[in-house]
Amino acid sequence: MPIRAAPRHPPFTIIRASHIEYGVTDLARSRAFWVDALGFVATGQTDDALYLRGLEERNHHCVVLRRAAAPTIRRLGFKVHGDEDLERAAHWFTQQGLPCVFVEMPHQGRTLHAADPLGMPLEFYAAMEQTERRLQFYGEYRGTHPQRIDHINCFTPDVQASHDFYASLGFRTSEYTATEDTDALWAVWMQRKGNTHDLAFTNGRGPRLHHIGVWVSSITDIIHVCDVLATTGWLASLERGPARHGISNAFFLYLRDPDGHRIELFNSDYLTVDPDFVPIRWDLKDPRRQTLWGAPAPKSWFEEGSVFAGLAVRAPVLEAQPIVAA
Repeated sequence: MPIRAAPRHPPFTIIRASHIEYGVTDLARSRAFWVDALGFVATGQTDDALYLRGLEERNHHCVVLRRAAAPTIRRLGFKVHGDEDLERAAHWFTQQGLPCVFVEMPHQGRTLHAADPLGMPLEFYAAMEQTERRLQFYGEYRGTHPQRIDHINCFTPDVQASHDFYASLGFRTSEYTATEDTDALWAVWMQRKGNTHDLAFTNGRGPRLHHIGVWVSSITDIIHVCDVLATTGWLASLERGPARHGISNAFFLYLRDPDGHRIELFNSDYLTVDPDFVPIRWDLKDPRRQTLWGAPAPKSWFEEGSVFAGLAVRAPVLEAQPIVAA
């Protein structure tokens, strides 16, 4: 079970996880959940898409909700350092025999569409249209006061392969879970921006999206949104928490949007910017791993996820059972 060191000089420079595009079946109902209940800022809307951002964000969007016949994930978005990194990325993906093509995307200009070895659809861009951040417009704060997108967590049928690929792109491992008997990699948390993760991979049927993580500024914001959701018709959206993870130390709440897409609200993780940071290992059967307080996750958290449009789902190569709530 090797944890691979990221190269000091990756083939191109990824800054952070930036955005995600969802397929949703009812834009009006999705807007009621994401904007009216959770408090995201609606930057713009067309006949078939809604663009959202957090209060802290200057970029035009971190979430795109696009009308679709069925709930899907269309793209996972990453910001690169500059235009030259887009060229390097295209060259690198081509060298690896992986698909890539340049496209023009609304509000973010020249964009590289690519896919990883398991087929997950990725997009890279250098500059997005800027907006006025709402960080200090406190009169506009609603719901959970979402600040920014933080990370993307995916189910993968091969955690080791996913780890190896993204490590080669410069993602550094902060924490990981391994099996006690074989020390096989069961889950991994990897970062580019210097906190615990921009990307995480969990063993399971995949590739599928597990969740996006949205940073909120305080624990009370997470508790407050539980009251909001419970009294505005969204009680069923509460899936897990509030509680604190052992992994990452994050205080969290997991929600499901009207199409079943999972969202994590969280804060309280830590910095990993030092180049000599040593990844933290957790045993799969450690009850503090999922929740520092020992409460296991529900079965849905390990089995349900959002599919990528047009991408087949495969069984995991590793058979290992985490602790599951009865």
